[in-house]
Parts: sequence; structure tokens; C-alpha cells
Amino acid sequence: MQRRTTRPNQATGATGSRTRSAPAAPAAEPAPRELRTRLAAAIPEPRCELDHRSPWELVVATILSAQSTDRMVNTVTPALFERWPTPRALADASQEEVEKAVHRTGFFRSKAKSLRAAAALVAGEFGGAVPRRMEDLVRLPGVARKTANVVLGTAYGIAEGVVVDTHATRVAQRLQLTTASDPAKIEQDLCRRFPRKEWIDLGHRLVLHGRYVCLARAPRCDLCPLNEVCPSRERNPEGTWRERAAREQRVVETRGLDPGDGAGSAQAVRAGAGAGSVSRRVRRRAPVPP
Repeated sequence: MQRRTTRPNQATGATGSRTRSAPAAPAAEPAPRELRTRLAAAIPEPRCELDHRSPWELVVATILSAQSTDRMVNTVTPALFERWPTPRALADASQEEVEKAVHRTGFFRSKAKSLRAAAALVAGEFGGAVPRRMEDLVRLPGVARKTANVVLGTAYGIAEGVVVDTHATRVAQRLQLTTASDPAKIEQDLCRRFPRKEWIDLGHRLVLHGRYVCLARAPRCDLCPLNEVCPSRERNPEGTWRERAAREQRVVETRGLDPGDGAGSAQAVRAGAGAGSVSRRVRRRAPVPP
């Protein structure tokens, strides 16, 4: 009698059990227009998640956010701003007092030193007002180009570049918008691909998308509205991209606390808490008028 043999195939695998199909290959490089459309639907009101009421408070918060999280910084700054509400007041504070006030954000000695020196420069040379030019902002101790972009874009509505932090870097690389690892080169690549009028919102959207969906260790590819156009996707999408965009909008608006997102929300909360999310929503502030 002839013995019948069965061949393994893609649907069943070698043992006959079903295996999950690999994600379909997307385009090698997503079109900027399609990315803009989908990101804008997912994050229609992009914002900086550092709580602030003035350009100076944003400078302080951004300096403190280095090697820390927005969540932690937002728990420290209310007391800091209440005790030293102006650049002159902070410049006149003692190093020891400021170190105690910012201790929980990490690297407290160098941050306290930078804050006091930046406050003295703003109070003295700039008359107490945060400067509006990139070349002046980067003169402030503790302020590099990324911080200056945050302040100019968020506080003044001035587009000098794109904010590139660890989240924006990860998203840009996975979308193959850049092959660089240096933030300055990544920013140049993004600025070449997108019009200047979109630079401010683009930076915020990349940061927020990386914080809540395109996570470092376990990206939520199945919930990502960019899934079909992402060269690095690891899982097939759930539902339509607009449904996924609506879900991301809820998560971003509640800073990772969307109650209708089930297990996905819980993971976003855990990841966001470790990457700069906060638990309370703050209304987006309009740029300070000239």
C-alpha cells in the first residue's frame, strides 16, 4: 500500500497547526502627504505635555525634562514656580535650595546650576523676557537646539525647526524618514521632507505618536493608524486606519488614560508613564502674542 505524505504549508506549518500570517509588505517609503493625513487625524491638536503658563516656565520645565519624564517634571514645577515666579527670583535663589526643589527630576546639581544661570541671563541681558531667536536661546545654560525648538514653537509659534527627542527619533527612523542617528541630521531630513508651516505640529505629533503608540520595546503596530504605510510594521492592523486614528486621538487627549481602549490603554499608560506622560490634561496654550 502506498503511504500518503503531507507537505507543510504556510497556512498550517510543519505540525499542521495554524500560524499567524506575516504582515503584508508596505511601500518602501511612505509618502509625506499620506503621513500628514493620518497623523493629523490621530492627533488633531498636537501639543507639548510640559505644563507651563509662560515662555519662561516652559524654558524651566524643558531644562528639567532632560533624562526625566514630563510626568515627573509636572509634579515638581508647580512648587518651583510658586516659590520663584520670575527669572530674577530664581537667579537670586541659593544653589542648595534649588537643588532640593528639583531633586526628583535627576541630575539635580547640574540642573539647578543651569536654571540659576539661565535665569540670571534672562533677567539681566534680556530684561526678564525669554528671547525669540534661536541664536539667543541656545546661549542660555541648559538650552540646546531641541529645547530652543520646543520654546520657540510652543510659546511663540515660531518654526525654526522640528523638535527631535528620543520618541521623534524612533518614529522617524521606523518610518524611514531618515537613516541618521544624530538629532541634528534627523531634524535636517525632516525639514527637507515637510513644509516649514508644518514643522511645529509635526514635531509634537512625532513625539506623541512615539510616546503612546510607537513604543520602544513593544510598538502597538496593530493599533497604529500608520500601519499600512510603515516599512517597519511588525503586526497586521486592526480595523480601518481611521478607527485606529480615533483610538489614538482618545489616548493622546487623555494622556494614556482612555477608558475605552481596554488592554491597549493599560499598556499605553504604563509605557507613557515611563516616557513622559502625565495623568491630568492641560488645555493647549495659544502662542504668546508679540
